[in-house]
Amino acid sequence: MKEEQWLYTISSKKRLIDLNFNEIWRYRDLLVLFVKRDVITVYKQTILGPLWYFIQPLFTSLIFTLVFNNLANIPTGDGVPDLLFNLAGITSWNYFSECLKGTSDTFKKNQNIFGKVYFPRVIMPMSVVVSNLLKFGIQLLVFITFYVYFVFFTDHAENAIPQFELLLFPLIILLMGLLGLGFGMIISSMTTKYRDLTFLVGFGIQLLMYASAVMYPLDLIRRKVEEGKIPVIAGQFIEYNPMTTIVELFRYMTLGIGDYSLAKLIYVSVVSVAIFLAGLIVFNKTEKSFIDNV
Repeated sequence: MKEEQWLYTISSKKRLIDLNFNEIWRYRDLLVLFVKRDVITVYKQTILGPLWYFIQPLFTSLIFTLVFNNLANIPTGDGVPDLLFNLAGITSWNYFSECLKGTSDTFKKNQNIFGKVYFPRVIMPMSVVVSNLLKFGIQLLVFITFYVYFVFFTDHAENAIPQFELLLFPLIILLMGLLGLGFGMIISSMTTKYRDLTFLVGFGIQLLMYASAVMYPLDLIRRKVEEGKIPVIAGQFIEYNPMTTIVELFRYMTLGIGDYSLAKLIYVSVVSVAIFLAGLIVFNKTEKSFIDNV
C-alpha cells in the first residue's frame, strides 16, 4: 500500500524567512478577493467615492504650494512649476504611506478571520500593497494631466523634461511597496503586544513625510546644513532616508530635477529588501502566537 502523499502540510514550524510562493499562488483567488474588498469598501458609503483619490493629492499639493513655496519661499527648481514639483513628491510619497498604514494593523484588523480559517497570513498585507496600486495609478494620472497642461499649454515648465531613468519607474514602485510592506509587517507584529503603537503610526508617518523631501528639494537641506541652520545629524537622517532618494528619483525621472545617482539607487534597493526580509521574519514569528495576545 502506497503512502498517501499530501498536497501540503499546515504547521506552525516555519523558517525565519518563509515566503512560500507556491502556496500564495494556490490562494491567488483569495488575494484577488481581498484586493477587491480593499478597493470597494473604502469609499462604498461616501458621496464622492473614488473622486477622493483625485482630491487628496491635488488639494495637498495646492496647500504645500501656498504654504511652503509662496509663504516660506522654498525654491523648487528652475523652469518647474511649484504645483508640479509638489504633486510629484506627494504622488510618490502616497503609495508608500498608504501601504505602510494599510499593513500596520494587519493582525488587529483581521483577528476574527485569522482565528477561524487557515490561509497564508502574508496574503493579507500583500493585498493592501496590490490594492493601493490602483490608487497610485489614479494619482499618477492626475500628475500626468497637470504635467501635460504645464508643458504643452503654458510657458512655466520649459525645463520639465523626462529623463532616460524613467525606465526605472517599475523598480521605484517595487521599492516603495517593499518598504511599506516591510515596515508595516514589523509595526503590525509589535502592535499585538504594544497597542500604543497604533496611535503613533499616523503621527509618525506624518513626521516621516517632512523628513523625506516631499515638499522641498534635498539641495536645500544640504545648504541649510552648511550654513549651520540645521543640525548635521538631521541633515544626514534626511539624506539617508530611503524615501528621500525615491522621491528625488521620481522628480528626476519625470521633471529632470532632483538628486540621483546609481550608488543611491543601489543603497535604497539593499535597504528596501533588508527591511522587507526583517518584516517577514518578525511577521512569521508573530503569526504563530498572535491570537493569544490580541
